[in-house]
Amino acid sequence: MSSKPRRKRPGSRRAPVQRLRAICLALPEATEKLAWGEPTWRVRGRLFAQLDDHHHGAEHLAVWLPAPLGEQEAMIFTDPARFFRPPYVGPRGWVGVRIDRRPDWTQVATLVEQAYRLVAPPRLCALQAVAGRGPRRPRRADELLCALQAVAGRGPRRPRRADAHNGRTR
Repeated sequence: MSSKPRRKRPGSRRAPVQRLRAICLALPEATEKLAWGEPTWRVRGRLFAQLDDHHHGAEHLAVWLPAPLGEQEAMIFTDPARFFRPPYVGPRGWVGVRIDRRPDWTQVATLVEQAYRLVAPPRLCALQAVAGRGPRRPRRADELLCALQAVAGRGPRRPRRADAHNGRTR
């Protein structure tokens, strides 16, 4: 065994930020904007992710994301080493996700996509579903049809129902 201390590769501290940036900018119409001295990612001007690079002297590198109702508490309870309640936006349900301790990048990407869907216009979410990024599987074929029609600009249509009397569709 070598007694030499391990040296970090040059730029290894920025690697998590680059991976996060790639995840965020892969989403439809996502843009990056510098705000409060940190990169933020937005969709049509609405914030869905914000980098926390040792904010106010914190000992972590993280991303802040909006979470669905009740999920912030569940994530923090199940893994407080990875998730935390961020300042300012934490009371509104946002969750902090550490990206400096060997994060599960698949989980980070899923959480970023979830945050994106919470703030993105429904039409962009439909684009994601059609591209195979949104909800992983439509529950029914008619839901996929509605998503495709929304993307085409026709608006959602009601699914066809079978006529109870003779089994035909209307």
